Amino acid sequence: MRVMLDSSFLIDHLHGDPAAIARFAKLFEDGDEPLLCFSPVCEVEAGLRPEDERAFAALIRAAEFVHAAPNAARDAGRWRREALRRGRTLSLPDSMIAAEAVHDGAAVLTRNVRDFALTPVTVLTY
Repeated sequence: MRVMLDSSFLIDHLHGDPAAIARFAKLFEDGDEPLLCFSPVCEVEAGLRPEDERAFAALIRAAEFVHAAPNAARDAGRWRREALRRGRTLSLPDSMIAAEAVHDGAAVLTRNVRDFALTPVTVLTY
Protein backbone atom coordinates (compact mmCIF):
# COMPACT_ATOMS: atom_id res chain seq x y z
CA MET A 1 0.00 0.00 0.00
CA ARG A 2 1.17 3.52 -0.76
CA VAL A 3 0.98 5.74 2.34
CA MET A 4 1.29 9.54 2.33
CA LEU A 5 2.84 10.80 5.56
CA ASP A 6 1.04 13.80 7.03
CA SER A 7 2.64 16.61 9.03
CA SER A 8 1.06 15.46 12.30
CA PHE A 9 2.58 12.01 11.84
CA LEU A 10 6.03 13.44 11.05
CA ILE A 11 5.92 15.76 14.06
CA ASP A 12 4.77 12.98 16.39
CA HIS A 13 7.54 10.72 15.11
CA LEU A 14 10.16 13.45 15.61
CA HIS A 15 8.89 14.09 19.14
CA GLY A 16 9.28 10.42 20.03
CA ASP A 17 5.60 9.39 20.12
CA PRO A 18 5.74 5.59 20.60
CA ALA A 19 2.64 4.98 18.45
CA ALA A 20 4.06 7.00 15.54
CA ILE A 21 7.44 5.28 15.80
CA ALA A 22 5.83 1.83 15.88
CA ARG A 23 3.54 2.69 12.94
CA PHE A 24 6.49 3.87 10.85
CA ALA A 25 8.34 0.61 11.49
CA LYS A 26 5.18 -1.33 10.59
CA LEU A 27 5.06 0.40 7.20
CA PHE A 28 8.31 -1.29 6.27
CA GLU A 29 7.40 -4.61 7.89
CA ASP A 30 4.20 -4.69 5.83
CA GLY A 31 5.99 -3.71 2.62
CA ASP A 32 4.12 -0.41 2.37
CA GLU A 33 5.54 2.52 0.43
CA PRO A 34 5.86 5.75 2.46
CA LEU A 35 5.33 8.89 0.40
CA LEU A 36 5.93 12.58 1.06
CA CYS A 37 4.92 15.67 -0.83
CA PHE A 38 5.71 19.37 -0.61
CA SER A 39 3.16 20.43 2.03
CA PRO A 40 4.07 18.24 5.03
CA VAL A 41 7.79 18.73 4.47
CA CYS A 42 7.32 22.51 4.36
CA GLU A 43 5.03 22.52 7.42
CA VAL A 44 7.44 20.48 9.52
CA GLU A 45 10.50 22.38 8.34
CA ALA A 46 8.90 25.67 9.40
CA GLY A 47 8.76 24.56 13.04
CA LEU A 48 11.72 22.17 13.07
CA ARG A 49 13.76 22.09 16.26
CA PRO A 50 17.53 22.09 15.68
CA GLU A 51 17.87 18.79 17.54
CA ASP A 52 15.43 17.15 15.08
CA GLU A 53 17.28 18.14 11.89
CA ARG A 54 19.05 14.80 11.35
CA ALA A 55 16.01 12.71 12.20
CA PHE A 56 13.84 14.75 9.84
CA ALA A 57 16.37 14.36 7.02
CA ALA A 58 16.31 10.58 7.63
CA LEU A 59 12.49 10.50 7.47
CA ILE A 60 12.58 12.36 4.17
CA ARG A 61 15.16 9.95 2.74
CA ALA A 62 13.03 6.96 3.78
CA ALA A 63 10.05 8.10 1.69
CA GLU A 64 9.43 8.62 -2.00
CA PHE A 65 8.85 12.29 -2.77
CA VAL A 66 5.93 12.82 -5.15
CA HIS A 67 4.71 15.94 -6.97
CA ALA A 68 1.13 17.04 -7.56
CA ALA A 69 -0.34 17.28 -11.02
CA PRO A 70 -2.73 20.06 -12.08
CA ASN A 71 -5.78 17.83 -11.54
CA ALA A 72 -4.69 17.20 -7.94
CA ALA A 73 -4.42 20.95 -7.37
CA ARG A 74 -7.91 21.44 -8.76
CA ASP A 75 -9.30 18.70 -6.52
CA ALA A 76 -7.64 20.27 -3.48
CA GLY A 77 -9.25 23.60 -4.28
CA ARG A 78 -12.64 22.02 -4.92
CA TRP A 79 -12.56 20.14 -1.60
CA ARG A 80 -11.71 23.37 0.23
CA ARG A 81 -14.59 25.15 -1.49
CA GLU A 82 -17.01 22.32 -0.64
CA ALA A 83 -15.89 22.35 3.02
CA LEU A 84 -16.46 26.11 3.23
CA ARG A 85 -19.95 25.70 1.81
CA ARG A 86 -20.66 23.27 4.67
CA GLY A 87 -19.31 25.73 7.23
CA ARG A 88 -16.02 23.86 7.75
CA THR A 89 -12.43 24.84 7.08
CA LEU A 90 -10.06 22.52 5.24
CA SER A 91 -6.55 23.96 5.30
CA LEU A 92 -4.60 24.38 2.10
CA PRO A 93 -1.85 21.97 3.25
CA ASP A 94 -4.35 19.26 4.24
CA SER A 95 -6.28 19.60 1.00
CA MET A 96 -3.04 19.37 -0.99
CA ILE A 97 -1.82 16.33 0.95
CA ALA A 98 -5.17 14.57 0.44
CA ALA A 99 -5.27 15.39 -3.27
CA GLU A 100 -1.71 14.21 -3.81
CA ALA A 101 -2.50 10.97 -1.98
CA VAL A 102 -5.68 10.35 -3.99
CA HIS A 103 -3.88 10.98 -7.28
CA ASP A 104 -1.01 8.71 -6.26
CA GLY A 105 -3.31 5.90 -5.11
CA ALA A 106 -2.26 6.34 -1.50
CA ALA A 107 -3.87 6.58 1.92
CA VAL A 108 -2.90 9.36 4.35
CA LEU A 109 -1.27 8.43 7.66
CA THR A 110 -2.33 11.04 10.23
CA ARG A 111 -3.90 11.65 13.62
CA ASN A 112 -5.85 14.50 12.01
CA VAL A 113 -8.78 12.31 11.00
CA ARG A 114 -11.39 15.05 11.38
CA ASP A 115 -9.99 17.35 8.68
CA PHE A 116 -9.06 14.62 6.21
CA ALA A 117 -12.62 13.28 6.50
CA LEU A 118 -13.61 16.35 4.45
CA THR A 119 -11.89 14.70 1.46
CA PRO A 120 -12.35 11.34 -0.26
CA VAL A 121 -8.89 10.10 0.77
CA THR A 122 -8.49 6.89 2.73
CA VAL A 123 -7.22 7.78 6.21
CA LEU A 124 -4.96 5.62 8.36
CA THR A 125 -4.13 6.49 11.94
CA TYR A 126 -1.89 5.27 14.74
